[in-house]
Amino acid sequence: MARPAARRLTGDATPDAAARRPLVNLGAEHANLDQKAYQILKNMIVERQLLPGDKIPQEKLAEDLGISRTPLINALKFLEKEKLVRSIPRRGFFMRKFTKREMISIFELREVLEGLAARKAAQKITEKQIAQLSRFFQEFSGDKEIKDIRAYAREDRRFHNFLLEIGAKEFLKSILETYNIISSSYQVLAPEGLVRPPGETIREHRAMIAAIARRDAEAAESIMRQHFKRSRAVLQESVEAGD
Repeated sequence: MARPAARRLTGDATPDAAARRPLVNLGAEHANLDQKAYQILKNMIVERQLLPGDKIPQEKLAEDLGISRTPLINALKFLEKEKLVRSIPRRGFFMRKFTKREMISIFELREVLEGLAARKAAQKITEKQIAQLSRFFQEFSGDKEIKDIRAYAREDRRFHNFLLEIGAKEFLKSILETYNIISSSYQVLAPEGLVRPPGETIREHRAMIAAIARRDAEAAESIMRQHFKRSRAVLQESVEAGD
């Protein structure tokens, strides 16, 4: 299957300036350069400017950010601990590749943990947060086919992260954020990391929104778990078919 088109940054090429926001030059800022470089790299992964298997162009990135390679390497080491990149001696840092079987395991974990987060979100959500929640996926209203896959994938990530902000404890939120990045950014065979078509999953997202808005914790957890169970089943069928 053809590799999906994505904005990317490699050692010998940079994305079109119109396709992404320019990198922020950090050279004039001295505090927390490691953390700032880490966050910029993570955003690049989420936006699929770096794809599975890519070599990370350290010199180019350091130049673009206006920093030395030391904070950049420290940031890459943080990402390596999170299993998002890997280092190869004498060759540099590379984006991790995950097998479909590894993805299945990640979806299995997300099913349990995000199910719990959805339950907690339904129990803790405020009226103001319900109003915010109700605005998710509004641009995809009606029965029209969703053609802007990138926009839908971005809204999908925002939705799940919003629920984590409400329903997940700090340690659980950190774990799930990493799993979410892997799920959405490391699948080269799935458009924008979406395992199933938007026309199918948007119904599940809307059902989750309704359950959480009415503070039905049991329904919220059940719908969230089914959401990931169905995606996991698609990946499992692909493995069994030998894709």
